[in-house]
Amino acid sequence: MDVAASEFFDAEKKTYNFSQKTGKNDRILSQDETIALYQSLVDKYPLVSIEDPFDQDDFESYQKMTA
Repeated sequence: MDVAASEFFDAEKKTYNFSQKTGKNDRILSQDETIALYQSLVDKYPLVSIEDPFDQDDFESYQKMTA
């Protein structure tokens, strides 16, 4: 799954707007909520990898996810 999360990351708020492409703001998730979303997808579907799950400068989320 290629998320390309840099496209909808708000660096100031450290949030990911998963509804941005629809013109809405009803799926804005924190870093921890984004990790939980990915975990629920991995639990539900046979995903092999997640490409670009976070913004390239969101090191905090990468560390949390790989811990």
